[in-house]
Amino acid sequence: MKFSEAFIFTSKDVPSEATLASHIYLLKGGFIQSVGAGLYNFLPLGKKVLDKVHAVAKEELDKVGCQEVELAFVTPSEFWQESGRFEKYGKELLRFKDRKDAEFVLGPTHEEMMVNLVRSYVKSYKQLPINLYQIKTKFRDEIRPRFGLMRGREFLMKDGYSFHKDEESMIKDGFNKMEETYSNIFKRLGLDFRVVEADSGAIGGSGSKEFMVLADSGEDTIVVCEDCEYGANIEAAVRANPKAPHEANSEYERPEMNFGKFLTPNVKTIDELAEFFKIEPYYLLKVVAKKALYDDGVEKIALFGIRGSDELQEVKACNAVDANDLVDINDEELQEAGLTPGFMGPKDLPEDILFVADNQLKGEIATIAGANEVDYHYVGLNLVELGLEYKDLVAVKEGDKCARCENGKLKYTKGIEVGHIFQLGDRYSAPMKAEFLDENGKSKPFLMGTYGIGISRLLAAIIEQNHDDRGPIWTKESTPFDLEIIVSNIKKEEELNLGESLYKELGKDFDVLLDDRKERFGFKISDFELLGIPYAIIVGKKVKDGLVEIVNRKTLEKEEVAVDEVANKIREYLV
Repeated sequence: MKFSEAFIFTSKDVPSEATLASHIYLLKGGFIQSVGAGLYNFLPLGKKVLDKVHAVAKEELDKVGCQEVELAFVTPSEFWQESGRFEKYGKELLRFKDRKDAEFVLGPTHEEMMVNLVRSYVKSYKQLPINLYQIKTKFRDEIRPRFGLMRGREFLMKDGYSFHKDEESMIKDGFNKMEETYSNIFKRLGLDFRVVEADSGAIGGSGSKEFMVLADSGEDTIVVCEDCEYGANIEAAVRANPKAPHEANSEYERPEMNFGKFLTPNVKTIDELAEFFKIEPYYLLKVVAKKALYDDGVEKIALFGIRGSDELQEVKACNAVDANDLVDINDEELQEAGLTPGFMGPKDLPEDILFVADNQLKGEIATIAGANEVDYHYVGLNLVELGLEYKDLVAVKEGDKCARCENGKLKYTKGIEVGHIFQLGDRYSAPMKAEFLDENGKSKPFLMGTYGIGISRLLAAIIEQNHDDRGPIWTKESTPFDLEIIVSNIKKEEELNLGESLYKELGKDFDVLLDDRKERFGFKISDFELLGIPYAIIVGKKVKDGLVEIVNRKTLEKEEVAVDEVANKIREYLV
């Protein structure tokens, strides 16, 4: 492609709405055009990169036997109602009615559509396992779209779905195979990434993993171990059980507590309570109150009990009570429900109040907790006698011990989620009555996995991990062109002729951009840096000496090469 004929329009201006490097450079480099909040046109350069990322994903998926389909973007809402997700998914699901008043949604993901497809054709275990996928535009009505392609409303996504006869096949032939395949995709794209345990969110299922591209600009906080390969999204991270103060420090004794109700005037916070009893917060029970939201406008008050030294992880808490969302609740609402703000505890609660305790309180026979009465706390409260429900509720902190290797310390890092795989089980097949006949002729629901990759988001992730203060630095598999040839001064016939000669020769093996514009040399170099093409050949004044320069975009180092050797040198770099 000749630059003079290409639909490439670069800009020096930094868009006011752009803060991330990827957003800035994709707009300045003419890769994308903003047409509305979270909506972008892909211009020729951006489409070339998008297609290359698309091709890598497709090649690796097809290699392991996945089969591509293309499902309707507009989905009948009845499928979402069958699965129970129509209300649960929330306002990000764009719902609308057609002229006949039939209700539809714009698919942000296609579990329901794929289940409907497979249940229509697959009837026997002999037809399993099956892994179908599509690479298709999706729409999610983000409340606050931002960061360009990182969090848009319309995006290109690879979503795949596998169907199995049993759990062993779901894990081996589906989940594990896709973990390996996804890893191969991201390795080919030249990304530094981490596979981490994750929360399943609105998709559901029994287990999931995310693929996180490591980048300081990432929205997601990842918890990783310094000594082993453990990694998890902060919403799903676990830790080894911390030692009690009296176990960790031989000079500290476990406090003696006899059960009773104790007057604690105006002592409402954990810090105040610890100071009042001269005790470590570890031995106190902290209660966090939230309002849990469910389908059809149902609301319940949910109380979560954790140790006083811990903090609540709200996604874990939301999952613990199987709610769509958790929101804050004020003191007046708590009082109306028969609760006492500042003095709440797990004993003698009104019947309609949900209470869940953290797993690390299981077996606790002596703690201090609110007595559900103004100015009173229970001392020596035995949680075992209360028959509480226990779930993992705690937010992992930096410095906590790793649950996997038990010795390593956990630390935070930032990542960009580019892929997510789920073990769904019968989460969708059972409610949608998608069944097959097993070896004994018995009807059973399919066990499923679902697997997503943010194809368009990958463009942003690649730049976030590979850029400098001049522009992006595309990886080998993602670059819009393999090579750029820059003719310093097209008015000089010798330079122009050599540039076009190299363009024809190298164009036989590589995708080459020839900058033959009537522009200043400095302007052309700035555009080369902004476009992020891995290498450039500069055809300039030294042509008379039989020399050209090769520029490495990543290092910006220049190398003088004899004209008759330049083609071989470029092949050495690019092959």
